[in-house]
Amino acid sequence: MRRIKKTTMLSVLILTILTTNCAYNPKVDTAGRSGTFNKSKAEQLTNDLIICKQLTDQNVNYFVEGYATVHNWFIRPQTLFILPKMDYKEKQIMNNCLTGRGHSVLTK
Repeated sequence: MRRIKKTTMLSVLILTILTTNCAYNPKVDTAGRSGTFNKSKAEQLTNDLIICKQLTDQNVNYFVEGYATVHNWFIRPQTLFILPKMDYKEKQIMNNCLTGRGHSVLTK
């Protein structure tokens, strides 16, 4: 019984780590402006998404991001939410990059 739990947890961890890399796709309001620019920056969106994704990939450890997902969805509930929730740095870095380039990023 204990061996099955370890195997299941290991496979969930591996699956989560593999799918974390392609999980986040920011929603950007292309009709609006952030207020800091006089002209819309929507025509640069594709270029900025590519650059911000590259910067995010260089500055995020996806193993840690995968562990954060496992921690938040599996470990915290098992400890009755006593442990604090881990933040996802990928979303934060991507949103900051796009916002810094003049795009309005929609969250939740």
